[in-house]
Amino acid sequence: MSQPIAARLSAIRQAMVLEGFDAVVLNPGPSLPYLSGLHFHISERPVLFCITADDATIVVPELEAQKLNHASFPLRSFTYTENLASWQVAFDSALAHLNTSGGKKVGIEPISLRVLELRFLEAALPQAKLTSCEQLIAGLRMRKDEQELRLMRDAVEMAQLALADTLPHVKVGVSELEISSILIQRLLAHGSGGELPFQPIIAFGANSANPHAVPSDYTAKEGDLILFDWGANNQGYFSDLTRTFSLGEPGETLRNVHDAVNRANAAGRAQAGPGITTGSIDDATRGVIQEAGYGEYFTHRTGHGLGLEVHEEPYIRSGNDSILDIGMTFTIEPGIYLPDQGGVRIEDDMVITESGAESLSTYPRELRILPV
Repeated sequence: MSQPIAARLSAIRQAMVLEGFDAVVLNPGPSLPYLSGLHFHISERPVLFCITADDATIVVPELEAQKLNHASFPLRSFTYTENLASWQVAFDSALAHLNTSGGKKVGIEPISLRVLELRFLEAALPQAKLTSCEQLIAGLRMRKDEQELRLMRDAVEMAQLALADTLPHVKVGVSELEISSILIQRLLAHGSGGELPFQPIIAFGANSANPHAVPSDYTAKEGDLILFDWGANNQGYFSDLTRTFSLGEPGETLRNVHDAVNRANAAGRAQAGPGITTGSIDDATRGVIQEAGYGEYFTHRTGHGLGLEVHEEPYIRSGNDSILDIGMTFTIEPGIYLPDQGGVRIEDDMVITESGAESLSTYPRELRILPV
């Protein structure tokens, strides 16, 4: 068994015992490869992976069975054909060992589990107590090991190199969609997987005041803010960065906004460390922006966890008492968004270390004026 997978299976089994779970079941999504090393896409055919204290079982379509040759641990497999009647039979057979008595506590991930797999699961285990185990799994996934951190560092570097290659193409008259296309090409050229963490947000001028803007045919004009929110995929591990530039001189107000966001980002990074609550980081960034007079224009949380998903635990939001621990990775991304004028966001990818927090991203944060 590969060392990371063995350690993760051991850790989740220990956690299951502590929380009283008889089994944990997963369908395709980030947690399945994390705990098994096996990769399956969501499709019209159901897949279910089941972990118990001393057993691992998987249900897959017959055409996917060859993937199981790569399992690094003992795995019972049950396959089904294109005959729809065989699907429930496979689920029933795979989960029969849990059906010896009623009331089994079976962990599920409500955010990830589809109704498709849920219905087969319910039919196979009608007496089971299906209970969320999201916090149990998040407790493992939040703490990245050295291998995971290497992948994330490289994902950050891919993204930073792609941005550097793209910026020279930003000129008056170029559209958001054109720049988005160039950026995606450069991400792939620098080694990113084709399944990006998200469609890059490229927003010019007033469009940058929309935190989740979608690239459009709007063309850049002199004085526009130029916002990039983008990331790379390195073997399933993501980066997620934001930088904001100006195409020519932006004017005093937008300069002041950028300065406030930059200082807020710095305050958040300085606040982060082991034993610190995630809510206190949000308080640090928000305090700077409120003091600058823009509090009502900071309309989202300060950040979110990052790894196999672009949004995962821990969430950096006000009032969250979750404690940061060594190996946790997350974003710090304060922003100010002035309707009809423009918005600024500066986002870094962080990891908690023994002595504090390190920014995996190093791209300059100061306002850069792009030539017209």
